[in-house]
Amino acid sequence: MTHALPADARPLLVRAPGAPLSGRIRVPGDKSISHRALMFAGLAWGETRIDGLLEGEDVLRTAAAMRALGAEIRREGDGRWVVRGAGLGRLREPEDVLDMGNSGTAARLLAGILASHGLHSVMTGDASLRRRPMARVIGPLAGTGAVFASREGGRLPLSISGRADPAPLHVRMQVASAQVKSAVLLAGLNAPGETVVEEPVPTRDHSENMLRHFGADLSVETDGAGGRLIRLQGRPTLIARDVSVPSDPSSAAFPLVAALLVPGSEVLIEAVGLNPLRTGLFTTLREMGAALAIENERIEGGEPVGDLLVRASALRGVVVPAQRAPSMIDEYPVLAVAAAFAEGETRMCGLDELRVKESDRLSATVALLQANGAQVRVEGDDMIVVGRGASALGGGEVRTQMDHRLAMSGVVMGLAAGRPVAVDDVAFIDTSFPGFVPLMNALGAGLSA
Repeated sequence: MTHALPADARPLLVRAPGAPLSGRIRVPGDKSISHRALMFAGLAWGETRIDGLLEGEDVLRTAAAMRALGAEIRREGDGRWVVRGAGLGRLREPEDVLDMGNSGTAARLLAGILASHGLHSVMTGDASLRRRPMARVIGPLAGTGAVFASREGGRLPLSISGRADPAPLHVRMQVASAQVKSAVLLAGLNAPGETVVEEPVPTRDHSENMLRHFGADLSVETDGAGGRLIRLQGRPTLIARDVSVPSDPSSAAFPLVAALLVPGSEVLIEAVGLNPLRTGLFTTLREMGAALAIENERIEGGEPVGDLLVRASALRGVVVPAQRAPSMIDEYPVLAVAAAFAEGETRMCGLDELRVKESDRLSATVALLQANGAQVRVEGDDMIVVGRGASALGGGEVRTQMDHRLAMSGVVMGLAAGRPVAVDDVAFIDTSFPGFVPLMNALGAGLSA
């Protein structure tokens, strides 16, 4: 049975390279931080300079949306981006529909901003984003008094009538989602009084770090069970501050795992963000026996950064606890590929959040593995992979479902497997990792799209 692909699809047949991967690379800027840098700079007074911004399609959608809301944004010749903010509470009503492309992060965070400004807006996205649930954001944001209208199930297109006099929010998180938490905090920025978020399971805290960076009054308390209580004082004066965006650890995952699996490889990945709420994959790979060292650790733009030195390694199966999932939620597809080559069984627990990513990423990852000879099963919200030798893997097709991380995971599978792997479309990898194929080729991958 055939499946429909976009007219501009770029299929890729991936074979194991004839030599080890080697070299020194820098992957694009962190996507999560790039979105937030543009949004917070757009709400601040003054001019913010941003270095290292991810120039992928997802982030460019955020830039376009903030321009439509009144921020002045330009790219300078040296790759630096400059944002002159419209000012908190002073956004203008957009003249047209805001098209967020494939970016769930942009859509959900922007919904928070729009809910607490007295203007009307409509958001849409591509076919993949229009299938993704927004109800998890709409529910708590409705507490501001904003009025939302969406398709069935809270799906885009989404109409938002924001409030000029929004109520502050007090939200206890029902799902471990940094996007929902950030949307609530962004709504609380323009609400008088205190907005409170109770987070039983900690998620990536880039929004909290950046809010402080721009001058917001925000505090975080922790409890004995590991939960967090976040308090934000509304209507601060946000002041422009320069931002240096580190390399994205989620993007670094793909050349990292490829280097682990291709025999004899040694790769250095520079300036990778090491926020402890983002490094679950690195912890897991070390538990599996990965030769993964962190060098030159430092702080840049309020975020910990370091260089990753990775060498090909014999991996073994482990149990990945559910509480680690928020710190590596985007990395499970490529971790599953690594597990397919490991000795023994790897159980990845608590993956319910994968069902609502760019695709049903859990079932799509299972399909990727099964098509290429891996032993995998799902029990509830757990995925269990039993490792096999490289010679038993490959030979299948990866159906990416417009999901950039599935596409890159398929490429990693093909580089390490004993038989070629067909990836049905790699065109949309540029949404998060522009230049992925040339960068991998610089390490010796030998890809030709």
